[in-house]
Amino acid sequence: MADFEAWARLSLWEQADLLVSTAEIVVDRPAGSAHPKVGSFVYPLDYGFLRGTQGGDGEGIDVWIGSAAAPAVTAVACTVDLVKRNSEVKFLWRCSPEEIATVGRFYEPQPQAAVMIRRPD
Repeated sequence: MADFEAWARLSLWEQADLLVSTAEIVVDRPAGSAHPKVGSFVYPLDYGFLRGTQGGDGEGIDVWIGSAAAPAVTAVACTVDLVKRNSEVKFLWRCSPEEIATVGRFYEPQPQAAVMIRRPD
């Protein structure tokens, strides 16, 4: 049985860390690969989803994977997509400040608007 009382004491960031660290990360768009529908959008970092979870689009929660040593969700990207008519939260896992900025720039030319929320120090 789940330990709901223990989970209730965790911060949002700690809950996100636990969710990502206990899920299988499936990288379906490796760094350097093009978006399957819009070839001009090239993924600067590995990108995928958390198997066994559900995001705003009904699929697995999206995750960007960085190179920082600490196993933590370092930021979230909150997106609004007028083409898909949805909104999602995408985790940035082990991303350095530079990688967080890189992911933010990835969304700038897209119709999918994003705001980055960095984990407080």
